[in-house]
Amino acid sequence: MSLIGQSVTVLGAGVAGLAVARALALRGASVTVLEQADAIREVGAGLQISPNGACVLRALGLGDALQASSLRAEAVDLRDGMSGALVTRLEVGRLRPEQGYHFLHRADLIALLLRGAEEAGVTLRLLQRVDAVDVSGPRPRLSVAGAWQEAGLLIGADGLHSRLRVALNGPEKPFFTHQVAWRALIPCDAGAAPVAEVHMGEGRHLVSYPLRGGALRNIVAVEERRKWAEESWSLRDDSMDLRLAFEEFGPRVRGWLEQVEDPWLWGLFRHPVAKTWFRATPHGAAAILGDAAHPTLPFLAQGASMGLEDAWVLAEALATYDTPAVGLAAFQARRQARTGRIVAAANGNARAYHLSGPLRSLAHTGLRLMGQVAPSAMLGRFDWLYGHDVTQGAGRSS
Repeated sequence: MSLIGQSVTVLGAGVAGLAVARALALRGASVTVLEQADAIREVGAGLQISPNGACVLRALGLGDALQASSLRAEAVDLRDGMSGALVTRLEVGRLRPEQGYHFLHRADLIALLLRGAEEAGVTLRLLQRVDAVDVSGPRPRLSVAGAWQEAGLLIGADGLHSRLRVALNGPEKPFFTHQVAWRALIPCDAGAAPVAEVHMGEGRHLVSYPLRGGALRNIVAVEERRKWAEESWSLRDDSMDLRLAFEEFGPRVRGWLEQVEDPWLWGLFRHPVAKTWFRATPHGAAAILGDAAHPTLPFLAQGASMGLEDAWVLAEALATYDTPAVGLAAFQARRQARTGRIVAAANGNARAYHLSGPLRSLAHTGLRLMGQVAPSAMLGRFDWLYGHDVTQGAGRSS
């Protein structure tokens, strides 16, 4: 259908929300993004944009901005947490070099997406806290600060606690994985290589890589524990708790953690991929994407890239098919199986990083041998993920 003049309301000014807003506006839609915060602040920490996400940013005309805001990664090093010894190296910089594998601060990605959205004519409205969403009538309705309003096309990019997901699927109870994660930024050591280091230990692991031209070092540390922690990005924790959790790790990791002050802490919960992603009537439609549709654990670094993929496919489907109902059905059909596979792979990485005893030694030996004997085969295991390009029709692997 033609999107020219189509009124679209997007809930959430995160990665998926701003990307889909620009994608729709470039196709002629009149897009308004509602954000509950009072400003777009420099919050969050580092994230990774792999080639499958980078191709979307380039297709949206934001490739130069991505290049200017990010570090191009050379590799991902898997290391033994206690000794620091290299287990194997994945040279991700060789994967689709025309797109690149990128490290960047979340705030820098949000900033470039916001500029791109506003340049495309998108309107951003702050302080728009959505209390409830109703999709039972002929048009979607949303309550903002207690006042109900209708929307012609409503898109929920409102994250883990999406109101629109609940309206489409009913309430759900996510499963606490008995894992918590700390995140922090520290000054980076001079001359640090653009490499993500994954230090693996029994029941815990730590990921670190440089940001902002090597000025900062991003740290995400995960520990298995029985104690519950809230699913929130806004909880502070005592840095001593973090240091104690990794006190048996090597000196490189301990040195980083000595520099951490007031880390953020959040509990990791496992959510199912949503069964229902949209509802359409002759008079209106609603759909979810990104974390609202398929929240994932952070063990494959695909949250942002999945949101970018979703944004492209959703906008393309609405522009291609005759009605929103058919377009949104095509969107869900193209995305549901792939995002489910990515979520499952992230779950698997959580287990693989935290092995103990003989199984841990056996797994590390196998990885080390494969990396020495068949490094290309190691990279080839990720073709399905990084080689997928949603901007080429139904998505192709290269």
